[in-house]
Amino acid sequence: MNYMGTNTVSSNRDKRKPQRREMRLQVFLARGGIASRRACEKLILEGRVAINGLSVNELGIKVAPSDIVTLDGRTISPEKTMHYIVLNKPPRFICTQKDPQNRPLARDLLPAVIRERLYNVGRLDFLSSGLIFFTNDGQFARRLSHPSSRIEKEYFVESANPIPPALAEQFEAGITIEGERYKANYIELLGWKTLKIVLTEGKNREIRRVFSHFNIHPVTIRRIRIGPVLLGNLPEGRARPLTEDELRRLSALRE
Repeated sequence: MNYMGTNTVSSNRDKRKPQRREMRLQVFLARGGIASRRACEKLILEGRVAINGLSVNELGIKVAPSDIVTLDGRTISPEKTMHYIVLNKPPRFICTQKDPQNRPLARDLLPAVIRERLYNVGRLDFLSSGLIFFTNDGQFARRLSHPSSRIEKEYFVESANPIPPALAEQFEAGITIEGERYKANYIELLGWKTLKIVLTEGKNREIRRVFSHFNIHPVTIRRIRIGPVLLGNLPEGRARPLTEDELRRLSALRE
């Protein structure tokens, strides 16, 4: 068992507000635990979704409760139980639903007792470790992942070589590398080879690219906080549910 705690935080949408008679197809799929709303839009455009046996490949279509929606022939239903899980991802696990290179998947570390399909909110690269969320609530995932959320993500970074002061100074002030601008919200040097970095933009491999620009290599990148949620003493490879207080505080950040 790799699950810390017994109470999965969940919510029943029917209790929170009345269901509309119709909803957009990508919203229906996201609430069915398929993927984020944006990823569901891509599935629709690829022609992999059908309504009442008829394939659709355009956005804007709405479905009613009586409609039968399928993805690659599998019937999809909106899930009533929503899960919000924190995982301490170890290095060398990939954040994706499947990997053509057959590398270990972070999602396989989630508790087997959860029957619903969960997917990661944002990513940690293959070699990085630490805090990442998993959910089957597409709306929750979309809102937390959107750049406008400005949710802080804090990292502990250890370098193979001494970290030049210019790296921290320029990264915090804003630095352009190969046409891409990177800017940390806050940096604290903890030692010759270690520092703490707080980001909000979360660009792909941002920390590694800045370090590479200064010709040094980070041997450890561990995410220790997302907004109000701390990694704490959660063991590597273990998972726990978000608490009601953490969900409330995350919701407050997104308003």
